[in-house]
Amino acid sequence: MTELIRVEQLVKTYFLGEVQVPALKGVDLTLQGGEFVAIMGASGSGKSTFMNIIGCLDRPTQGKYFLEGKDVSGLTRDELARIRNKKIGFVFQNFNLLGRTSALENVELPLFYNRSSTRERRHRALEALQTVGLQDRSHHLPSQLSGGQQQRVAIARALVNQPSLILADEPTGNLDTRTSLEIMEIFQKLNQGSRITVILVTHESDIARYAGRQVVFRDGKILKDESFQPRQAAEDLGQIPQPVERKIP
Repeated sequence: MTELIRVEQLVKTYFLGEVQVPALKGVDLTLQGGEFVAIMGASGSGKSTFMNIIGCLDRPTQGKYFLEGKDVSGLTRDELARIRNKKIGFVFQNFNLLGRTSALENVELPLFYNRSSTRERRHRALEALQTVGLQDRSHHLPSQLSGGQQQRVAIARALVNQPSLILADEPTGNLDTRTSLEIMEIFQKLNQGSRITVILVTHESDIARYAGRQVVFRDGKILKDESFQPRQAAEDLGQIPQPVERKIP
């Protein structure tokens, strides 16, 4: 594996009036391409700030951030936006889908910024929906989909630009146990089959165990960084009984 992300003495300080609030206090971390990493920590630990910087949504106050060997810590907002669109896919807890557009149109959205043709947008969006098993729901609105299906659409949208990195922020936070395992199975397949790097923010230890590495933040610093053999979501999913569908007379 080759180095994908490296941060050196990463510092982020917010200012509330004249009060300085340190969120990150000199973080050093290297992540290899193809890893599946869970970022953990209590509220206020710095994990969300770290993810915002990794996702090029924010810039550090001090320190360096190298993405695929390029120092992106000092780039302009427009330059960071181009990197986000080309290299990073985002998945959020609340799905962040447009309510009045179909699943297919939601997935197509990132491709508009690339000036892709209508034909190419449609082809790549359908391909992404097929990857998450939702090709037969492409014309459904979000309100016509279950929570798990909406999250699958969000994952397809994250995949459509063929990113090297997926950042998932509490992607199972609004889902039941079975649906959470189904989503984690998708992430594992993307990571193990397509070698896409997945960085997952979660406060749930049961979800973090499906990653191969856990990085725990506390008070703006890394408290623990461990690698281990991850559990396989497909195996755990097989132990949960299928829901019984009741037919309405």
